Amino acid sequence: MTKDGVLKLYKTGLKGSEGEILQPILSWDDLVWSDPDGGKIILHGTLPTVIFPLKMRPRESWHGIALLESPDVVDLWVQEEIDEAESPGVNLNYSLISGGGLAIYLDDVTELEGVISGRFPDPEPRRLHRNAVRHERSVYFIEPTADDDEWYEYLSKEAKAASHWRKLLGMISLGGKWRKRMKNNVSKAREPPKGVTKNMASASVLALTWWQLSEWLINESISSSRDNRFAARLRGALADLRIQHGDDATLILPMHMPWRNAIYSALNEQKEVEEISSSPPDSDDTEEE
Repeated sequence: MTKDGVLKLYKTGLKGSEGEILQPILSWDDLVWSDPDGGKIILHGTLPTVIFPLKMRPRESWHGIALLESPDVVDLWVQEEIDEAESPGVNLNYSLISGGGLAIYLDDVTELEGVISGRFPDPEPRRLHRNAVRHERSVYFIEPTADDDEWYEYLSKEAKAASHWRKLLGMISLGGKWRKRMKNNVSKAREPPKGVTKNMASASVLALTWWQLSEWLINESISSSRDNRFAARLRGALADLRIQHGDDATLILPMHMPWRNAIYSALNEQKEVEEISSSPPDSDDTEEE
C-alpha cells in the first residue's frame, strides 16, 4: 500500500453465530449487540492513537462505558497526559524505538496525510471515558485485576505462548510478515464517510495488520478464552446498567476496530453473565476534544 492511501475497496463480511453475517471487519459503522435479557452494547471501532473527526464519533446516546482494560489504565492515561504536557511527542518517540508491530504501525500511520495520529493517551477511548466521568455515567473495566486467579492463569498462558521459541524466531522476520499481511488486508478496507480523508481507510488497514500480528503471538484457543471471559463481563456490566435504566440500558464499548467482530461473536455465544459493578467516577477537569 502506498503512502497516499489509494486503496481498492471491496465488500467483505464475516459470519457470526448461526450463520449471521457480520459487517465487514473494517466497516466504519458501529456494531450494536442486543442482549436477550434487555439493553444493548454499542461496539464502537477505534484506531490506535488516531483522533476521529466529529462525523465519525458515536451519535447514539448511552448510559455507561465499558473499557477492555483494567482500572490501572486510567493512571497510565493520566501519566501519559503529564508526560505529553512536559515533552510533546515523548510517548510516540518511546513507542517507535521500542520496536515490534506497534512501532511499525506508528511509523506508517503517522505518515498518512490528513490523519491525526500518534497521540497519547489513545484519543478515542480516553475522550469517551472523560465524557462518562464528566457526566457521572457508569464506567466498567472489563479486564480483571491481577488478583483474579482465573485471569492470572490466562496471563500465564498468554506469556508462555508469546515467548515460545518459534514465535521469538518469527519476530526476526517481522517486517516481512507485516508486508505480506498488509498486501492481503488492502482488499478489506472500506471507504470512510463522505468528507473524511480516504487515508483513514489506509489507517484502518495498518491497524488490522498490527492487530493480526499481535494475535499471532498467541494461539487461537487463548484469544478465544479471553474474548469469552470479556463477553461474560460485558454482559455483567450491561446487567448492572439495567438496574437503573431497564431495557433501555445502553453501554458503549470503544475498542480496536479489527477486534469487534470477535467480541460480537463471543457475546452471541456467551450464555454466562459475570457479575461486575461500575467503578466510582474520578474528577476530571479536562475539556473534551
